[in-house]
Amino acid sequence: MPSPRKGKARVKITASGKKVSYGQAGKAKGGGPRVRPGTSKGDSYCARSLGIKRRLSNKKRNDPNSPNNLSRKRWKCVGAKSRR
Repeated sequence: MPSPRKGKARVKITASGKKVSYGQAGKAKGGGPRVRPGTSKGDSYCARSLGIKRRLSNKKRNDPNSPNNLSRKRWKCVGAKSRR
């Protein structure tokens, strides 16, 4: 499995073979996972990334392999909220 780019947590290989690195690497302050859906930090991320998504073109907004959409999926974002 390929490693993600520096500073990124995960990598997805698309059907065309393109590598997309996404997500913030590293651990949270307490040493646990950085991404915890259903938390206040998750809600903040989802609200922030929804604003990013709204500024994108329609093509990129609906692309499931964009880094923003992959991260939103990892946080389990539904609108501006993070679901458990």
